[in-house]
Formats: sequence, structure tokens, C-alpha cells
Amino acid sequence: MGVRRWNGWIDEGAEPPAVASGAVRLLEAEIGPGAPPRDATLGEVVASLGASALADEAGLSIDPVDRIRHARGQSLPDWIALRSGRLGRVPDAIVRPATSGDVRGILELGRRRGAALIPFGGGTSVVGGVMPDLDDDRPSIVVATELLTGLHGLDETSGLATFGAGTLGPDVEAALGPHGLTLGHLPQSWERSTIGGWVATRSAGQQSLGFGRIEELFAGGRLEAPAGSMVLPPHPASAAGPDLRQLVLGSEGRFGILTETIVRVGPKPRVEAVPSWVLGEWPRAVDAARDIARARLPLSMVRLSTPIETATTLALAGEGRGVRALRAYLRFRRVGPEPCLLLVAASGDEKLVELAVREVGSIVRRHGGTGIGGSPGRQWLRSRFQVPDLRDALWELGYAIDTLETAVDWSRLPDLAADLGRTLRHGLDDVGERVHAFSHLSHVYPSGSSLYATYVFRLAADPDETLDRWRRLKDAASEVIVRHGGTISHQHGVGRDHRRWLAGEKGELGLGVLRDVSARLDPDRMMNPGVLLTDARDERSGRR
Repeated sequence: MGVRRWNGWIDEGAEPPAVASGAVRLLEAEIGPGAPPRDATLGEVVASLGASALADEAGLSIDPVDRIRHARGQSLPDWIALRSGRLGRVPDAIVRPATSGDVRGILELGRRRGAALIPFGGGTSVVGGVMPDLDDDRPSIVVATELLTGLHGLDETSGLATFGAGTLGPDVEAALGPHGLTLGHLPQSWERSTIGGWVATRSAGQQSLGFGRIEELFAGGRLEAPAGSMVLPPHPASAAGPDLRQLVLGSEGRFGILTETIVRVGPKPRVEAVPSWVLGEWPRAVDAARDIARARLPLSMVRLSTPIETATTLALAGEGRGVRALRAYLRFRRVGPEPCLLLVAASGDEKLVELAVREVGSIVRRHGGTGIGGSPGRQWLRSRFQVPDLRDALWELGYAIDTLETAVDWSRLPDLAADLGRTLRHGLDDVGERVHAFSHLSHVYPSGSSLYATYVFRLAADPDETLDRWRRLKDAASEVIVRHGGTISHQHGVGRDHRRWLAGEKGELGLGVLRDVSARLDPDRMMNPGVLLTDARDERSGRR
């Protein structure tokens, strides 16, 4: 991967991927033609930038472009701010520590200057997790972890690898590959996100069913907090009180800066298969996914698309010979009335993979499904890290695309999925706009499943109106998730965007405990203010 463009996802200077004509026709039919926006140029944003409050401090970068590139993450509000040039605030400086000792010096600098510190890994947060607090008037310093990288130690006997927290996903796997090992943690942002960021947000990889979520892989490490250093040893198990690793997981920079991560690694699978099936209707498809999850087979992924997402996936695939053949096959097999695509990944030794695939096929057939070979799975493997590129392409066609996700038990899933879809599709009815929304199950568990929704709507001429459309949809969808007992975040973290709904999951006492921990580790409240937790002054002013 090259350098990401300053106001998007694709590489700087690269052209967005072409959107299949069938997908454009679908969007125009569903929500109307888009009007390409007029984006602010980098030069215009630089010209509007105010002076840094830390220009007199040695060792900090105050380069205007550097500040802009570290001003926001990848949430849709971040994009709207960057594309319109209406950033509000940008960090005053960027600093790039190379060691834990350097981080300790930066913490002292922040205390001395009364500055807020914002940890910044790959900058891939989609929940407003890496930006200056717009209501905090202190100077802000982004602590970029791009030099805290590399494999620092490998215990092959114990299956433990120590990495600098700023190591990118591809570099993690590249370091383990020569040893025949893998971490197997592959979120969609894998190419641009960091191992420390995965820990800080409790990330789930696309194949976590087999390899484990990051909380299962995170064995220990080192956190540099304003109050001191916290070293977390990688015991295989311990009954010595509450596990402090669980405080670091999902802390999103509020407690300190993770400088080293120790993770559990294992042998790279010899064989990987991604077969696919189609089931004729959503209720039976959900039952099949639940039965597969409860069978506890050696699978690394189960991904089930709703009928609307299945139709959208086929539209995005274009009208090539393979897609036409698949449509003809489904008509021949009379699969319907609303086909649902099921992808399953199995990883391991050849015999185990064959056994798992065979058993999945048996379960699917009991629910009326039919196999369609490995072509959809191979296509998914080829393009799974390229899907975010479509955000750039659709923006230039006049459309905004965003995602949200949750997890809920199986008994509540059908009602939640139906209510969430309706809410998103009709969320802009009162302003005369339509929304194309679809979803899939991306991670299944014996007791429940995640639900990952994507929604597309038209950009308005005024960026503030586009932001208002997003806020209407996000708020309404979040209320639906909470009402149905779902988690406000299964894999994206909390940031600012989910903070309002966290009390419904943690309770006020639970949030109080987290604030107490934050105050103990960060007494001057300088670590990533506004993210994850409200601050005391926010509560006094009524800001949630």
C-alpha cells in the first residue's frame, strides 16, 4: 500500500475503482441520481489553517499538511469535514516516538504544556476516535506510532510474538511468515491499521471464528500512562485477581499509549477453502447459520448476506459471464423467493477442511440451500480489502456510504435485523430522501451473531446537510440497536460516535468505574479527551 490520500481511503494519486454499471443503475433506481460534490483542495485547507500553539516546542512537527493528514480518521463525519474543508480544529503538532522511553518524554511534555495527547496508529477509526476534541481549548499533540514497529521478539515454543504497537497488519504477517506462523487477525482495514489499534478498539478480524478476536490473541504488552508504566506479562492463565489486560483492550487511548503488544500466534494453515451456498429465504438462512455456529466446526468464517445485500453484491459484480451463469443456475434450481448468499471459510489441514465443508453442506441442505461452488468465495478473498475503496468511487458519483454494526443473541436477531433495515431505509423520508440499506452476519457465535449494516444515501449540496442526514440515520439506527438489546459496537469501538449509547450497555456504575480508572492512570485528563467516556465537565454542561 502507498500513502493514503489526505481526504479519503485510496492511495494518493490513485483513481477510485470503477463502479459496475449495474450497481449505478440500482442506486439511481433506489435512491435517485447523485450529484458529484465540489471538494475543497488541500491547498485551500492549508490556507485556512490557523497557527500552531506549539510552534516554539522543539521535536514536534507543525507542518500544515502533516497536521491535516492527522486531523481526522475514516468516519463519515471525518470525510465530510475533510472533503468540505470544514475541519473545525486540527492538531497543533505531530510527534513520532520510536521507543517506550520516547513516549514517556512525550507524556511529560504534554503535562508541562497542558496539552491533550491523541494516539494515532493507522488512522482508520470509523467512530471518531482520532481527532482533537472540538470542545477542548487546550493545544493538542497527535502521537503517531509509525516508528513503534517491528517484531521485537518471538518465542516459537510458546507461540508468543512481541510487536511494536504501530506495526501494520501486512508487516505483522510478513514477519511471522518465514517462521510458518500467523496471527490470522484480518479486519477489513488490515492493510492500513495497526496491531496496537486492534487492541485499543477490541477489533474482530474477518476470520475471528477460527483465529480468535483480538482479546483472545492479546497476551500482554506495555502501556505507557501519564501515571506510570504498566507492564502486562503474558501468562497463559491466571487467577491473580481481575485481568488488567481487559482494561487496556478497548480503552481507545484514554488510559495511555500502548507501545508493545504480545500476541498469541500459531501455525499458518496448510489449506484454506471458501465455498459458498445460496438459501432461498432469510428465516431459514438464519437458522442454518445458527446451526453451523453451534456445530463448533473448524471454521474461520461464516458470512451470511440478507436478500438485499445478495442482490447488491451481484450488481456490484457486474454482468460478466460468471455472474450471468450464477443467475441462470439459481433460476434453474428455483432458489427463492429471496436468495441469501452464504460464504464459509475453513482453514487447517486438508482432511479437517474437507470434513468441515462437508458438514456445512449437510446443514445447509437441511435448510433448503444449494451449493454454488467456490467462485463467490474466491472473489471475496481477492477483493475483501478493496471494498473500502468504493467509498471514494461512490463519493465522486454523489453518494455517501457508511456502515454500522452490532451483535445480539439469536432469539432477538430476526427482529433487530428487520427493524434496523426499515429504520435505515426510511430514515430520511421526512426530508424527501431515500436510503439503500443492506446487511449481513459477519461473525457467528453459539449464542448469537453480529449484524453488519451498510447504507447509502445521496450527498447534499451543503456539507452540513449531508452531516445532518448521516446523524439522523446514525441516531435512529443506534436507538434501534439498544432497544433490541444489541451491543452498540461489535468490532468498531466507541470513539465519539457511540459514546451516547454506552451507558445502556455498561450502566452508570460501570461507566463510573471506567472514569475512576482513567483518573488514576491519567490524572490531568490529557489522553484522547472526548473519546469513549464523557469527562466530568461534559456531564456538568449536559453534553453527552
